[in-house]
Amino acid sequence: MPFGAVLAQVGGLGRFQVLQTALLAVPILLMASHNLLQNFTAAVPPHRCRVPAVPGATPAVPGATPDVPGATSAAPRDTLRGSNTALRSPGGTSGSPGATLRSAHSASDTHVPPDGTAGSPDGTVGSPDGTNVQPDGTVGSPDGTWVSPNGTLGPAGAMLGWPNVTLGSPDVTLGSCRRYVANVTGGARATEPCRDGWDYDRSIYVATIVTEWDLVCGYRQLRQMAQSIYMAGVLVGALVLGGLSDRFGRKAMLMWSYLQLGVMGTCTAFAPNYASYCAFRFAGGMALSGFGLSIACLVVEWIPTPYRAITVAITGFAYTLGQIILAGVAYAVPHWRWLQLSVSLPFFVFLLYSWWLAESARWLVLSGKAERAVKVLQRVATFNNRKEEGEKITVEMLKSNMKEELAALKSSYTVSDLVRTPVIRHIFFCLSIVWFSISFSYYGLAMDLQNFGVSIYLIQVIFGAVDFPAKVVVTVSLSYVGRRLSLMVTLFLAGLVIVANIFVPTELQTVRTALAVIGKGCLSASFNCVFLYTTELYPTPIRQTGLGFGSTMARVGGIVAPLVKMMDEYYPFLPPAVYGVAPVVAAVAAAFLPETLNTPLPDTIEEVENRTKQKPAGDPKEKIALQPQDGPPLKEP
Repeated sequence: MPFGAVLAQVGGLGRFQVLQTALLAVPILLMASHNLLQNFTAAVPPHRCRVPAVPGATPAVPGATPDVPGATSAAPRDTLRGSNTALRSPGGTSGSPGATLRSAHSASDTHVPPDGTAGSPDGTVGSPDGTNVQPDGTVGSPDGTWVSPNGTLGPAGAMLGWPNVTLGSPDVTLGSCRRYVANVTGGARATEPCRDGWDYDRSIYVATIVTEWDLVCGYRQLRQMAQSIYMAGVLVGALVLGGLSDRFGRKAMLMWSYLQLGVMGTCTAFAPNYASYCAFRFAGGMALSGFGLSIACLVVEWIPTPYRAITVAITGFAYTLGQIILAGVAYAVPHWRWLQLSVSLPFFVFLLYSWWLAESARWLVLSGKAERAVKVLQRVATFNNRKEEGEKITVEMLKSNMKEELAALKSSYTVSDLVRTPVIRHIFFCLSIVWFSISFSYYGLAMDLQNFGVSIYLIQVIFGAVDFPAKVVVTVSLSYVGRRLSLMVTLFLAGLVIVANIFVPTELQTVRTALAVIGKGCLSASFNCVFLYTTELYPTPIRQTGLGFGSTMARVGGIVAPLVKMMDEYYPFLPPAVYGVAPVVAAVAAAFLPETLNTPLPDTIEEVENRTKQKPAGDPKEKIALQPQDGPPLKEP
């Protein structure tokens, strides 16, 4: 490539390229945090209907001892994991946060038998507020509502519905979304929705958007909708900011995206309601897509071709490492607002040091700013201890070395060229199915961590760690087995294990988790395959257009995945079935693509059309860099 000679003249892979790539890789660590953040900020804790206050009940105070025999009040929990006082039942079981205690009655109103239960000779005590205390400790209020001594609906010691918490027995509460209506006639009891809100178990999730805005029961679909809105922002950002990057420069859009994500992420942390939360997340998704595209261009356009493969691997593993870091940060910061701030404020730091980064010299020349490109190249040469070589670079030299690229600007290619000729059209439709299916199933798995029945923090670490071996194996497979077979196998295996997980009993958590991890690793590997495959299938004039449309289909898959999850309310087996079938369909589509192992990159549409009539020959063991010279670095869909 002609511009490669210019890069070699200023130092090739010198100190500047290494430092700039490192500075660009750091923000990629937090890219995973924003994409997968809602696993933690929108986690759904166990919950049940809140019971209305009982006349005469006294709220619990720290250190107070309930009048339940043998009950003790636990000390407040640490400030990070929740400050509510936990109440203890006679069996040592924690009561629900905010539970009320019955006030002690005076000796003139009650007598206490040897077993510690307040009552009158007939086993019932009439308290001053008109309630009747039964021998089992259950209080009947004048309106017919039964209240236990700890101020909750149902007799003392009944189970709430999540582990180690007490509330109502099965004949008192229906679960987390409905409750029985008070009955004074003795007939069949009617039920009603949770009219007074919900109480949540805050032992693991101190505060999430679900607990703050009650996104449960009839409103639980809003949780999935929020993630779809965020992914829609990522799609819009790719379409809008990607074009602006070609117009105003990579560095300018990178800095703008850092600023936008920092501001919108901070605003999200202070969002007063669900609507504003979604709006800020949408804008944050746009910014994330913008800085991802800008980083891709800056890395590719400053790294010489022989070193591009290792650079791509480093940036890809940065995203993988970011998934593991997210689990640690989320565990350390359990409140969703502080967690949102923790992954947003660093972008202001990235904005500050981005002033030092160099604009793409290639883009400057192609944009008619050759004089500025010469200054940038000379600065890079000086940093790489090649100052004398840098001073030899002139505007005429740059234009001479890049005359082919400048001539290509005069040719006009549009999206219609993806479907104008039969072979390109065939490739386009097959790749669209593959891109959509990979992202669709990837986010279907990655955004449903609570479904596996193990610690959400542990499964996030495992999901991130599995990408390391998966990407290493597929890199070797791409060179020795080929692109098409590698893509087909990873897609088919991913779909197979996802579907198989439907038939595994929920009691076998280890098996279910292992299958999900294998599926997620295969999907990550298949993404690496399709990225490389796409850049090799399309000819140079429409390569970026084809890659951009594939990325668009991936974003659409990310938008649809949470919406499909909503169907589990009616058909619980349907979402995982769809997530599993999609990769299998994509594997079939991939079977109709031509192999590109050891074939040169096509330069014209006519070359691709004629290539299907020829049989490629050569050593099946590829020895060249896997990353094509015109492709951006790998990152997750």
